Amino acid sequence: MFKMISAPKGLLAAALSVSLLLAAPAPAVLGAAGQPSVSSAVLDQTTNEYALFLQEKFGVQLKDSPTRGDFIQAVARMLVFPPDGGKAEVAFSDLKPSSPSYTAAATLFQQGILTSSSVAADQPLTSLQAVFIAVKAADLKELAYSYPKEKVAQSLSAIALRIEDFTSLTAAQEIAAAKDAGLIDPAFYAELKPNKPASKAFAEQLLGRVLEAKGQYKHFIAATSDPAIYAKLTDAYRTSDIIAAPELEAVVNGALEQGLVTGYNLKDSRYDPNFVDSLTITYGHSDLKHAIQLIGLLRSEGIEANVQFEPKTSAFVHLREWGEPTPSSDYQYKKLANGNYIASAREYDIAFEFKSAADKERFQPIVLKYAKKNSDDVSGLIAGSWWQPLYYSLTELKEYDVITNNKITGSGSYYAQSFSLNKDSEAIVAGFKKLDPEVKISTYTFWVDRPFHNYLAGDDFK
Repeated sequence: MFKMISAPKGLLAAALSVSLLLAAPAPAVLGAAGQPSVSSAVLDQTTNEYALFLQEKFGVQLKDSPTRGDFIQAVARMLVFPPDGGKAEVAFSDLKPSSPSYTAAATLFQQGILTSSSVAADQPLTSLQAVFIAVKAADLKELAYSYPKEKVAQSLSAIALRIEDFTSLTAAQEIAAAKDAGLIDPAFYAELKPNKPASKAFAEQLLGRVLEAKGQYKHFIAATSDPAIYAKLTDAYRTSDIIAAPELEAVVNGALEQGLVTGYNLKDSRYDPNFVDSLTITYGHSDLKHAIQLIGLLRSEGIEANVQFEPKTSAFVHLREWGEPTPSSDYQYKKLANGNYIASAREYDIAFEFKSAADKERFQPIVLKYAKKNSDDVSGLIAGSWWQPLYYSLTELKEYDVITNNKITGSGSYYAQSFSLNKDSEAIVAGFKKLDPEVKISTYTFWVDRPFHNYLAGDDFK
């Protein structure tokens, strides 16, 4: 997958291819015990984002009045724990192994997140019980237990609670630390009362904050509306380098040399945005100015999105008739026996998570109008526009075409991927296996813009 640049020296180009940023605080209003709270609009947006994330990523949909078992199952499903190492079954006083909540409860007990032999899985979840579970699931218990009694009392007084409201000092410490560490949104302080049932919104907010504390929520540099987005994007680009992954390159370079693929990408899974797929489009390019102007373009069209920068190296064959290549910080070359070169180019993907499905659908018309070349002398486009812009979605979109990603995963965080027409995928996978029978390959289909699909098909490079 690549875009050729017909410059004198030839070259290339587009070879194949933090945590949730809350909305800007609204003016404060008074919540429980006279505490500052966020506006209901901001709160609704935040909890809705958490709810959608939980549903799409983990299949978690809480009931309006969740039970303890519902919450325990949700926590166990969304967090990844190591194998129990053959630990014996947990003997709960009120929960049998046949219960739908047993496996989740046993896992959390083995991890020290549940500490009682009584689960009460069918009982309504109270807000305080939810926080007791959340503070340990978020790995904050050591912080909580560092609180001296006077600090606990001071923290609890801000939410109209006292140490005497709890059966133990450790319970009071957990609530105080959860509140101070930001696990609980101030808008929900009114729910922090003994025996008060937890609302669905409170439970979802708490689960979202646990994921954030564990680094398992969204990852992005900023939102398009953030005044610092351009500086953050520039810093991300300038600190990116050409990726070297010898374990993977041994296979994909062999595939390039044999003509099995026309290009591939190297990427690092540590930059995965972990966005909600139904709201996300990934856009590939090589020019920083193009990325800056693209974000400015989206802002001018009133589109708000979270932005994650993903470093990418794109590789393709540089033919010897193009002339002797000159290495640089953006291009490196490996000479082949036939006189050609494998060129490795520094590029990037930008993942955009839009605020709505409607905004996601608006992205393509904007790109086609302002960021796609249709002739050599075209004007009125943003800088660095390509004949075949590359952008794609993991969920279906109208007027996009389906292609396949042939992905090789190494032993670390790096992976290689080569995009292809669906009909070519089987042969590519077989070729990878022939080059290395032990290689780990996965394939999946996704939706790509039509100009790029046409380029792959050789029908119309525009």
